[in-house]
Amino acid sequence: MEFERCRDILLRESELVQKVGNLQDMIYSEVVGRDWTDFEAHFGALEEMRTELAALEGERERLFSECLGERIVAGSDGDTADADASFRFYAFVARLSPEQRGEITGIYRSLKVETLKVRSTSETLMSYIAGARATMAGFFDAAFPETRTAKTYSPYGTKVSNDMRSMVLNQRF
Repeated sequence: MEFERCRDILLRESELVQKVGNLQDMIYSEVVGRDWTDFEAHFGALEEMRTELAALEGERERLFSECLGERIVAGSDGDTADADASFRFYAFVARLSPEQRGEITGIYRSLKVETLKVRSTSETLMSYIAGARATMAGFFDAAFPETRTAKTYSPYGTKVSNDMRSMVLNQRF
């Protein structure tokens, strides 16, 4: 019973992480190709997947806690929580037969690999966006040096940053 529940949860998590990875790859190619159609819909889908993944992780942690008798308490620190989660997993797996253990650890390893791929794609995308933003900021600083020191205000009278997202230029440059 415990084995089937754990296997089902891990398989659903693995499938969901693969979907996230595929969607991130699509977002990356659209950003690089400057195709902005349905861009916000992609982020909405990513948010839904994140929520579903968090629910699955919570379910998996409850399963491990039930099986281990609530002896292990996860830490509040991110690294500690990850270490505790791994410890819980391996403590749970140690109770299984060798065949079941091999199957579960194989699924768990593939889930970890997919998670690392998603994290790598996310970092690559963020690096690309940061580089493009820095390039544009450098261009606008060189083209419009007076905007670096000038204060810009919103229509409501609050000070806003000089990021040049909305800018009107004369017909001649």
